[in-house]
Amino acid sequence: MTPSTLLTIAGSDSGGGAGIQADLKVFAALGAYGTSVLTAVTAQNTRGVDAVLPLPPRTVTEQLESVLDDFTIGAVKTGMLGTPAVADVVAEAARDGRLPQLVVDPVLVATSGHRLGVVGAVERLLPYARVATPNCAEAAAITGRPVDDVAGMVAAAEALAAGGSEYVVVTGGDLDGSEAVDVLHGGGVTTLLRAPRVTTRHTHGTGCSFSAAIAVRLAFGDPVPAAVEAAKEYVLRALTGARSWELGAGRGPLDHFGWSA
Repeated sequence: MTPSTLLTIAGSDSGGGAGIQADLKVFAALGAYGTSVLTAVTAQNTRGVDAVLPLPPRTVTEQLESVLDDFTIGAVKTGMLGTPAVADVVAEAARDGRLPQLVVDPVLVATSGHRLGVVGAVERLLPYARVATPNCAEAAAITGRPVDDVAGMVAAAEALAAGGSEYVVVTGGDLDGSEAVDVLHGGGVTTLLRAPRVTTRHTHGTGCSFSAAIAVRLAFGDPVPAAVEAAKEYVLRALTGARSWELGAGRGPLDHFGWSA
């Protein structure tokens, strides 16, 4: 049986925990075939990002055309875009209806604190998103308002949905508390998604993995709320599985394949 094919448009992570590498792992772990368009090359590991080299828009266009001309794509996930010019390339394809079930992960700042994207680049894609998945810091940067508690998450999700995204999930994994609370807003309905917080330093690539998992479930035909809940459960398992790992000296990767289950 031919697997569903997904596309990730994002930057690389030489440490393998986030970006294109994480997305392809998630696709494979959840039973989908992954294709990719690289937007930037980074030098990074679990301790942080040492360098970022954005690719020229023409190179991104050529990759995108090669994939879309040959594969039937069931869903698309975007991560780090790097520059507004690259975002324009992706937005044009979305505007033409060539990026189905688009999940936009507005990567602006790495876990280490290194800036990986610009707000203007993200804003170009949000009107075409089936689902946007900012964390609290990203939601604050885009909306220009503080997002440091659940009330702020709700307000940000509503504001971003009003700006064009069909659904918005503001993820709250970086906030304090015994629970990891995410806020889903779409169709005028706001839902709080709760899960036990996993105590671990291995959180590198959590946002990438979450959005990639949503894209897989959308390609499989799930409605957005079910896709988001399934993705949250997947990330919970992946975080739990990697708690005792010793991969790198900093914030390590997730257990994408359930090796420690």
